[in-house]
Amino acid sequence: MQKPAVVLLSGGLDSATTAAIGRSMGFRLYALSVDYGQRHRFELAAAARVAKALGVARHLVLHTDLAQLGGSALTTDLAVPKDRPMQAGGTHGMAAGIPVTYVPARNTVLLALALAYAETVAAADIFVGVNAVDYSGYPDCRPEFIRAFAQLANLATKAGVEGTHRYAIHTPLIGLSKAEIIRRGAQLGVDFGLTHSCYDPADDGVACGRCDACRLRRQGFAEAGRVDPIPYV
Repeated sequence: MQKPAVVLLSGGLDSATTAAIGRSMGFRLYALSVDYGQRHRFELAAAARVAKALGVARHLVLHTDLAQLGGSALTTDLAVPKDRPMQAGGTHGMAAGIPVTYVPARNTVLLALALAYAETVAAADIFVGVNAVDYSGYPDCRPEFIRAFAQLANLATKAGVEGTHRYAIHTPLIGLSKAEIIRRGAQLGVDFGLTHSCYDPADDGVACGRCDACRLRRQGFAEAGRVDPIPYV
C-alpha cells in the first residue's frame, strides 16, 4: 500500500519536479496549493494542470490573504525587478541580497498549512521544492530553515506528541541547479509546458521573460540543453 505524502504545488517547474520525485518514490500524493493573494495567480491554474497530469490523490487549494500584510512585490503594486544580472553586480544582481519579491514568512505559512493537511490525511512526509542554489536570496529556502521547521512539526502536532509518526520534510531539489532540476524533471516525464514561473505575467498569462524567475528558468533550460516549452512576451 502506498504511503501518503503532502506536496506543496505552486505550479512552477520546481514544485512539479518535486511532486514527480515524490511519486517516483512510491508515495500517494496529496497536493496543496495556496492562493495567498499573489499577483501571478496564473500559477494556480498551472498547479491544477500539473496535479491532474501527475494523478495526485487530491488537489486542495487553500486561501489566505498575505496581500493584506504587504511587504512584497508579489502581493502589492510594488515593481517586480527586471533584467537583473545573475551575479551580485553591486546592489542590483540577483545574489546581492533579499529581493523585494520575498513574501514575508511565506514558506513558514505554506509549510504550516501543509503540516495541517498532513495530519488530516495521516501523512508523515511533506515534499517542498525549495532550492538553495538558484533561489534568489530567499531566507526561507535554506536547509537550516527546513531543519528547524521539521523540529517544530514534531513538537507542535498531535501525531508528533503521541508518537503516531515522525514528520519528515523532503527537499529533493535543495542542492540542485536549475539545469539539474530540469534534467531530473525531464527524466521523470514532467511536462514543463504545463508549468508557470513568471512573477509579472501579461494579462493573458504569458511570461515576461525578464523577472528573476523567468531569467533563472530560461538560463536553466539553456544550460540543460533543452527548449523551454512555454511562450514569453
